[in-house]
Amino acid sequence: MPKNHIENLDSTGPLVNIPWLSERITEPNIKVLDCSWYLPNQKRDPQKEFLNSHIPGARFFDIELISDQSSNFPHMLPNHQDFSSAVGKLGISNDDFIVVYDCAGVFSSPRVWWMFRVFGHNRISVLQGGLPKWRLDKKKLESGQPSITPKKFLATFNHELVRNQNNVLENIESSHEQLVDARSIGRFCGKEPEPRQGLRNGHVPGSINLPYTKLLDQKGIELLDPNQIRKITKAAGIELNLPIISTCGSGISAALLTLAFYTVGHTSSSIYDGSWTEWASSQTNPVATES
Repeated sequence: MPKNHIENLDSTGPLVNIPWLSERITEPNIKVLDCSWYLPNQKRDPQKEFLNSHIPGARFFDIELISDQSSNFPHMLPNHQDFSSAVGKLGISNDDFIVVYDCAGVFSSPRVWWMFRVFGHNRISVLQGGLPKWRLDKKKLESGQPSITPKKFLATFNHELVRNQNNVLENIESSHEQLVDARSIGRFCGKEPEPRQGLRNGHVPGSINLPYTKLLDQKGIELLDPNQIRKITKAAGIELNLPIISTCGSGISAALLTLAFYTVGHTSSSIYDGSWTEWASSQTNPVATES
């Protein structure tokens, strides 16, 4: 492999394709992470699926485990010390370039892409099409638990990429940032039940609905190209030159929006980490149900 393959990694964009990864997969400074995650009602075990079949050399990034275990809400961001420890145990150092993928195509992997950026590591890309595309292209797979040599990883925290409940409450009054909700129109309007029991239906007042599925191709596995993303965001009433907070049910599909915005030049959008699960759990938070 030409030496400049590694030297040019810092200029790699937020997405890489299957040929790109295939050419570099054996390079020691490239680490591949399976970041698959499913909604509770899907009753699937991503770690078991990983052990059955994954991209060669991949390690499993457990979104539920690498989170704030003291929180009442799902997969909230851990502190930087816990993130450092967990990532180091995956055999990743600050010098590594990371490629993340998931079993749905592009769904939960953007969450981990965002997490690494929150913790100061920008040498990371999402695999366009994920495992479904890898299979379609008839690339090699392997099974079992990979052998991992722990490394030292030091994380720092970038507050600019994260918003909390108080930030969102304040933003209802100020409207300084556009709050964009990645859930379906039915959930956004309160006409469809939430996948988690006990939550109120509806959305944060003043938010904009952009279902994440609109940003995927017909197969639902690849992110659309930048021109299509620009058209869709404009049609939704989103201004790409203004600040954006992404939200969803629990901070997973919100990251897909953040990734999409990044591909069209909006590289500083943040995520409301608690998202609807946190917001709707409080009886005092305002809720709207209009479209």
